Amino acid sequence: MATPQDVLPAPAPTVVEPGPPAASHPDPGARIVSRRRPGQWISAGIALLLFAMALNSVVRNKAFQWSVVADWFTATSVLNGLTLTLWLTAVTLGLGFVLGTVLATMRLSGNPVLRTLSWVYIWIFRSTPALVQLLLFFNIGALYPTLGLGIPFGPEFVTVRTVNLVGPTLTAVIGLTLLEAAYAAEVVRGGILSVDRGQLEAASALGLGRWRVLRRIIVPQAMRSIVPTAGNMLISALKGTSIVSVLAVSDLLYSVQLVYLQSYQVIPMLMVATIWYIVITTILSVGQYYVERHYAKGATREGLPPTPLQRARAAYRRLRAAADAEPAAAKGVHA
Repeated sequence: MATPQDVLPAPAPTVVEPGPPAASHPDPGARIVSRRRPGQWISAGIALLLFAMALNSVVRNKAFQWSVVADWFTATSVLNGLTLTLWLTAVTLGLGFVLGTVLATMRLSGNPVLRTLSWVYIWIFRSTPALVQLLLFFNIGALYPTLGLGIPFGPEFVTVRTVNLVGPTLTAVIGLTLLEAAYAAEVVRGGILSVDRGQLEAASALGLGRWRVLRRIIVPQAMRSIVPTAGNMLISALKGTSIVSVLAVSDLLYSVQLVYLQSYQVIPMLMVATIWYIVITTILSVGQYYVERHYAKGATREGLPPTPLQRARAAYRRLRAAADAEPAAAKGVHA
């Protein structure tokens, strides 16, 4: 006969909920040690050793004739050539971006004729070497002895001989401008295409005018893509102006060439040009950094990273704070 204990159900098993692990109390005497990276220190030491050896070989090599470099570095002829180089760079790149913007607009237009003509122009000028283009423009008189203004396929009212019209400097300006325009067109086109299409649709829905959309929406965002490449183009244009020395244009390279052809001091005069190119390129790179930083505002939620000058000031403040804290800690120990 079943007892009441047999009828009652068996008690459910007790489930123990796993609780959070007990907090480990760190040893107050424990010291945190950073991970050792011997490979980084060894590679850094080897790199610094190689750099020091290369720098020593340049500085102590008498063949460079650093005294001659110092004498000619600020010579009048060199500074005049440097001025012409900077002028050529500014003029050709400025005109090149103006023409390149027109070409980029043609590439993006719905007109197939304009789009095709722009593509053909860019294709031709990017496919031929810059030296070949300059020599062709310099010898334009052999192809077109005269240039006239008049009715298309009809009589000409004004005629000018190209030999008297196009000189070496003008040839350099025309050739470099047309070359830079081909590259600038692709830079501008890429920057415009980088703007999200949805923002243009939103601007149209708000009823904003075309020029306002261009000035407030397209250009600020496109400049984030245009400025880095345009900065590289500026530096390349600065160095590319040295090619005009084949046309006897008195740029920086041609000016130092005239000196070493008379004095036979080839290496020191080439070092004069090299150092000037490095100085100007460094200044342009610094300017490019701050222009990129200006157009990067609002691109990230974290804000802009500190500039090198701001990092140096922060490091200086930390050093000052550490230096001021040491005497205070020493006084506390003695007390």
